Amino acid sequence: MKYRFFTLLAFLAIASASFAQDGLKKVDDVFTPLPGGSIHMRGYLDDAIMLTQENWAKGVMPYEDVLEFFRTGRKKFALGEMPGKSIRTNSLLWRYSRDPELKALTKDVVYSLIATTKSNGSISCTPVEDQPGEHDGDIWERKYVLLGLSQYYLDVERDPAVLEAMEKEACSVMEQVGPAPKKSITELGWSSTNIESSSILEPFMRLYFITGKQEYLDFATYIIESGGCKGSDIFAQVYDGVPMHEVGAPYPKAYEMTSIWEGLAEYYRATGDPRWLRCLENFFNQVKDNEITIIGNGGSDVYWPKLMGEGWSNSAVEQSNPDIKRMMETCVGVTWMKFCSQYLRLTGDPAAVDCIERYVYNGLLGAMRPDGKGFSYVNLLNGPKVTNSGWGTVIDGLPVTCCNLSGPTGLAYIPYVAVMQAKEGPVVNLYNRGVYRTVTPDGRYLSLGIDTAYPKEGDVKIAVFPSGSGAFSIRLHIPSWSEATVVSVNGKAVENVVSGSYLSLDRDWKAGDEIRISFDMKARLIMAREGRNPMGKDFQAVQWGPLVLARDEGIDPGYASPVRIIADADSVVDVKRVAPERAGTRVEFLVPTVDGTIRMVDYSSVDCWDGGHIQTWLPLK
Repeated sequence: MKYRFFTLLAFLAIASASFAQDGLKKVDDVFTPLPGGSIHMRGYLDDAIMLTQENWAKGVMPYEDVLEFFRTGRKKFALGEMPGKSIRTNSLLWRYSRDPELKALTKDVVYSLIATTKSNGSISCTPVEDQPGEHDGDIWERKYVLLGLSQYYLDVERDPAVLEAMEKEACSVMEQVGPAPKKSITELGWSSTNIESSSILEPFMRLYFITGKQEYLDFATYIIESGGCKGSDIFAQVYDGVPMHEVGAPYPKAYEMTSIWEGLAEYYRATGDPRWLRCLENFFNQVKDNEITIIGNGGSDVYWPKLMGEGWSNSAVEQSNPDIKRMMETCVGVTWMKFCSQYLRLTGDPAAVDCIERYVYNGLLGAMRPDGKGFSYVNLLNGPKVTNSGWGTVIDGLPVTCCNLSGPTGLAYIPYVAVMQAKEGPVVNLYNRGVYRTVTPDGRYLSLGIDTAYPKEGDVKIAVFPSGSGAFSIRLHIPSWSEATVVSVNGKAVENVVSGSYLSLDRDWKAGDEIRISFDMKARLIMAREGRNPMGKDFQAVQWGPLVLARDEGIDPGYASPVRIIADADSVVDVKRVAPERAGTRVEFLVPTVDGTIRMVDYSSVDCWDGGHIQTWLPLK
């Protein structure tokens, strides 16, 4: 009873704190995240989250070194993003783990960053007399200051000193950036179109919802009316259905553009203007259909080689193109995952969960160092899977890149979307063993206990424990890849289970009720499409359940040899599960080919950090 009382108090506190925000919203979310501390996962995903918390956030991350950029300046553009990114990650991690050491460490970083505030109120690496920096990434850096401080304020501690620092930072931006005689936001930045500076839209919208001050919404409107970048109106282009690899050309930079769309989601909440919903829908569907690869990330060097694999390049089609040298920046994948969660909250579209799941289990975990001490800058599907080569710096021998800092954010974000809340009841998006605590629509305490080895296995049990009786709904995400999912409640089969949808179980739930799910964990053959290089179509890939499989040079010297996989008329491959040969491998299979079996493992497990190679798209014999 005591735990229930304090859980309900926590939910009431969250509701009270967000009341002012909700009064400013013209659009209500369909789904909302559970309050911090409500989710306690174990196993598969939790292992990775805790590894990055202990070995990166509380381990090797050089906080003092990156804070020094704000005290004495930085030698390279945009390095000032790093403290804000770290604070954002740590705040999300603390929201989940409630680790007191992490909280103390993060508070120290927050106050150390605030202590660098300049005479005009800015927290910036650029001297006051040179602000706003035209080519040094000053606005981008201040964007991350605001994102980090706002994440801390919203999730860790509603400290008035932190809010005051955010408002001073925002005012310093508004004093310097805007219509003439101020500097135009589309003239500030390091890139050819300065698209990155308009991504400050998101933290300004956060400040609007926190404070209710019209000036922040007005500045957000200015950003959108400026078109998002120099030379193009990217909002109008996406509204009109221009292909993503042409939006904002010649710099259709995937990471920065997706960051702007995170802010647009918040702007739509505030305005309710249907134009912005169409922009959000078009962006989601265009990226999903034309840019996202089989491991859930996007971008490549096919259309825009000067962007080093970090630009939209029709990557869904081109992903097997043998000419690709760089693709799928981790910053892109994590920001896409976060945008998908925004889109999910606004629309309830189950396709957004498909995208999140695909990236989490494949691209995100596949980019992580096995020891949790960093993330790959980009990922390849074929060849050297990981690399630290990219923008950033090296501190005491440790590569500190934008992607090393974004990867942990992606992991910390998983609990934010795993189980959510609708007005009818809880929504289960990701299936990981653990306990998920929420309340029923009529305010009763509710616990969902998930027991599963998913995604290593396809069976899931969910024990439902409400306090008292009463009807409510539990929604279950049925992944699009699971064509024949079987669901039962207390042993009675549920009908009309449709892949790629939510299954709504509406009943008078009682303590001890049990839901059982059996996902259709088949292996399926995927044939490549033809892109710019006709040879790109001569490849095949295999996916088992939600996991993309690959050949690992560490266990298979012939990993790159041409093969022809045997599949039936429905593209189902009769694989055999075997014990992994290599430590750290999650799942391993014998896969039939016309010349015998080959070994394939899940993409995320392939460890190429010591120079090994991978083959995900297998050349067709």
